[in-house]
Amino acid sequence: MKRIKSSHFSRGGGMRLVVSIAQMDIALGDPKANLAKARQMVAEAKHRGSEVILLPELWATGYDLKNAARHATATEEGTFAAVARLAEENGIYVIGSLLSERDGRCYNTATIFSPQGELVGRYDKAHLFRLMGEDRYLAAGTAAPVFELPWAKAALAICYDLRFPELFRRYALLGAKVIFIPAEWPCRRIEHWRTLLQARAIENQCFIVACNRVGESKGERFCGRSAVYDPWGEPAVEGGKEEILLTTEIDLDLVNEVRRRIPVFEDRREELYSTE
Repeated sequence: MKRIKSSHFSRGGGMRLVVSIAQMDIALGDPKANLAKARQMVAEAKHRGSEVILLPELWATGYDLKNAARHATATEEGTFAAVARLAEENGIYVIGSLLSERDGRCYNTATIFSPQGELVGRYDKAHLFRLMGEDRYLAAGTAAPVFELPWAKAALAICYDLRFPELFRRYALLGAKVIFIPAEWPCRRIEHWRTLLQARAIENQCFIVACNRVGESKGERFCGRSAVYDPWGEPAVEGGKEEILLTTEIDLDLVNEVRRRIPVFEDRREELYSTE
């Protein structure tokens, strides 16, 4: 891997959380190489004082879905177990998406491992992206949980989920202050990515932390633009098209402030929204 480049770093007041985003290239179907790269980026994030690091979607294998059954394991085994050790060794929350197996079916699963190496959050991708063949190889998730973490309520979404605002509104109504999104979003639709990230932050008045891969796979190019958007829709940090570790500090108290100043949730008219 190339030398890890730095990002903008800011400091503020209130309930602060230092987050890093591992915008990395992914070697298709090579968990060993990808884990080595992730290990380096996690160590650097810890060196910078980060409390959380977010990795991309399917960061250990890429979209090697034809071999999904070979790559996928239970969340206590395989690469998941390696991530648990990585989180514990560095004393940092590690979030990202991997192929999991349960009851004979494969899932695109985002997990949160705590600094103690414990699995404290799991989300199976609910909206499968047919253009990448997910529907042919994977099962869709059936739950959208919110997790009570020491610093705030948080939730997970994966790539294509970004196009479904109902999911994000559910998270916000359940009290989520930050939503983490690992992704493999292609260059050809990168402006959709940037616009939707900003929209989800604005409409739900929360922090959006999103990690998109870079590089090329199966003829598709990926342009990064990983970012953190605050509840006003302002970018706290944003990457370019190259491999980089982004780091910034967010003030989670800003969520409460924005929700007080513009009381969107209090002004909702649920009786008008039903399609039944």
